[in-house]
Amino acid sequence: MSAFDPAAYLPDDLLERIRARAAAVDRDNVFPDEDLAELRAAGYLAVLVPQELGGAGLGLAEVAVLQQRLAGAAPATALAINMHLVWTGVAKVMADRGLDALRFVQEGAVAGDVFAFGISEAGNDLVLFGSDTAAVPASDGSYAFTGTKIFTSLGPVWTQLGLHGLDTTDPENPQMVYAFVPRTDAIVTRDDWDTIGMRGTQSRTTELHGAVAAADRVVRRVAPGPNPDPIVFGIFSVFEVLLASVYTGIARRALDLSVAAAKARTSKKTGRPYSDDPDIRWRVAEMALAYDALPPQIAAVAHDVDGCADRGAFWFPALSGLKHRAVVAAKQIVDEAMLVGGGSSYFARNELSRLYRDVLAGMFHPSDPESAHATVAAAWLGPVSG
Repeated sequence: MSAFDPAAYLPDDLLERIRARAAAVDRDNVFPDEDLAELRAAGYLAVLVPQELGGAGLGLAEVAVLQQRLAGAAPATALAINMHLVWTGVAKVMADRGLDALRFVQEGAVAGDVFAFGISEAGNDLVLFGSDTAAVPASDGSYAFTGTKIFTSLGPVWTQLGLHGLDTTDPENPQMVYAFVPRTDAIVTRDDWDTIGMRGTQSRTTELHGAVAAADRVVRRVAPGPNPDPIVFGIFSVFEVLLASVYTGIARRALDLSVAAAKARTSKKTGRPYSDDPDIRWRVAEMALAYDALPPQIAAVAHDVDGCADRGAFWFPALSGLKHRAVVAAKQIVDEAMLVGGGSSYFARNELSRLYRDVLAGMFHPSDPESAHATVAAAWLGPVSG
């Protein structure tokens, strides 16, 4: 088997074109349509799809590396594409465990479909374990979904929306329903994405007014609440690994920019480059020490997902902890990079200032700090007594 070469899937010239567009995308608060077009043409939407179905046949561990690479060029583009890759990753996780219910996602990705992630809801801290969206069944096996989803990345461009809702037609046995709906008049995408950073994701609010998922697009019905069902594990595992990857990519870019700035700046006091200053050297070393711990952690967890490893009750703490450590470290690294870069990094035209705004989004993705700590505490200490 030949060694994995990230440049074969994300060539340097493609990344440079994406990087060159990132500032304008952020400034104009628009979706990076050109990035998506080039990534689609390069087959990137199908990197997690098996070769026999027309994809690249990569594993989660390899795509995690690619997403770090893409995030170093354009964090918002990487985060937006992440949400499509989550669904193709879930399809792979389930297929690896003998469940072929999401083959249509794999085939759609090869054909050029863009899958969005419609899970987040305002005030719903249950996330995967509950929903305020009503899922109403029909006699033909289809479901109609009515509710509001927030942070729907790829808002202007998605063709299929993967979502969940709660079926309460049997009050004694409510069911969480996972399904996919096409973009129709029953779905309204608000133009309401005006944020500090990650502006290119265009993660807009999505209104569902009886949006119908055909029977063959209803992929899973599970009991609400904490659940080890394969679709829950698939979503959580791929989501957390790829999120950690994006923010690790931001951290690496900030580290690289700070190294370049330290070498380019000259001290008036000493006449020597700032890279010789002991305080600057210590600061860059601290950044590098924090960064160096991230890629191996991502690789270890992703390889275990790919290999169907059994971590038992420690799977969810491992996944939420991975994401939490990555975003906390990335934010600290960008903070330090701003200081190494000096006052010029505070100008909006400076790439570091954009990374500074983009990295803030990491703390708002599931698992948030409170949820991550609660999950890890429950694994080590057990549930709260009483």
